[in-house]
Amino acid sequence: MDFTKSIKEFKLAQEVIPGGVNSPVRAFKSVNCSPIFISKAKGSKITDIDGNTYIDFVSSWGPMILGHAHDDVLKAINETAARGTSYGAPTILETQMAEKIISMIPSIEKVRMVNSGTEATMSAIRLARGYTNKEYIIKFSGNYHGHGDSFLIKAGSGAMTLGLPDSPGVTKNTAKDTLIANYNDLKSVERLLIDHNNKVAAIIVEPVAGNMGLVLPNNEFLKGLRELSDKYNCLLIFDEVMTGFRLARAGAQEYYNVLPDITTLGKIIGGGLPVGAYGGSKEIMDFLAPNGPVYQAGTLSGNPLAMSAGLTVLNKLDNNFYEKLEIISKSIHQGMLDNITSTKTKAVINRNGSMLTLFFTDKKEINNYEDAICCDKEKFANYFQLMLDQGIYLPPSPYECLFFSSALEKEDIDKFINANKIALEKLNT
Repeated sequence: MDFTKSIKEFKLAQEVIPGGVNSPVRAFKSVNCSPIFISKAKGSKITDIDGNTYIDFVSSWGPMILGHAHDDVLKAINETAARGTSYGAPTILETQMAEKIISMIPSIEKVRMVNSGTEATMSAIRLARGYTNKEYIIKFSGNYHGHGDSFLIKAGSGAMTLGLPDSPGVTKNTAKDTLIANYNDLKSVERLLIDHNNKVAAIIVEPVAGNMGLVLPNNEFLKGLRELSDKYNCLLIFDEVMTGFRLARAGAQEYYNVLPDITTLGKIIGGGLPVGAYGGSKEIMDFLAPNGPVYQAGTLSGNPLAMSAGLTVLNKLDNNFYEKLEIISKSIHQGMLDNITSTKTKAVINRNGSMLTLFFTDKKEINNYEDAICCDKEKFANYFQLMLDQGIYLPPSPYECLFFSSALEKEDIDKFINANKIALEKLNT
């Protein structure tokens, strides 16, 4: 494939944008090549500025569950835009979105719209601290909750270690209020709760981790977090920015039958436009201004374009939709497993619904951050390039998920499985 125009545009972008991109993973550094610049997308396909067309398995990192440029979503956006794109004032669409989310997610009685997943998680922990009048937050090594200062903390050498800044600009005073536990390790959580007796405001977790590659919770993990939160009088926050409306109508909390106190949402609820949200019980949510003392605001929160696009998507997510998406996802998963076996590739596949990660590793299972970072990053980079050359667009990082859309057709699936087999064969020669 010819990438001449993308390479040229990336050089130009680097002159005016830090790193040439507005989100670091887009720079393709993890896959040792120059990023491709996209010009258009429709259904399951994206096309770059050099005219190369790919089957898309990134889905804009999750939001495009219906595929790109869905006719009904475009119609809703266009009709709304014709009436104005932003008012800075209440609209009926915001109420309709709130009612829709509440009807789909049993743990949410009230919801506040914001502009991104990061904004949702930042606001959720502020609310948790304000509501409980406690300072500490427990998060998990390898879980990503956006780029808020409180979340850019690394675990150090053990779960009992106080967090240290993982990015310049994050102060030690901010970092010390974030405690790090190990994903799928309830004992590490309880030790922190005991050591910081009655000072932990909330435990925040990706119920299905999606930013160290896909890592699934073990059988007792989420239920155990609910029990520990109740036992030690702190809130449980599910970060469902990725999993919300993707794994099921009510996200991971429906799939695993565990209800959090606060849920953060994003991606799918904007139909591809910038959006975020967080919600919970009336008692907790009414602690927000103007009803309560915890302040949070946003000029573009509840933007009418995002509300109309998101509502259009949510209204299509019925049981039949999820059954179709599972058939697509299962077919891809099984094809990949068959290829791994036939090519004798050392790899592990983690999947939940329409989210999937292929880890190149000698390990039998990937259950936490420590397992994930042992994967063969160089082999993944080679695999990524082999797939791209065959017209398959994957996440350009070994620590991200594939997101499947309902727009994928049988020929797309067959092409992916065949390309996957060819790539694995070449990697093993």
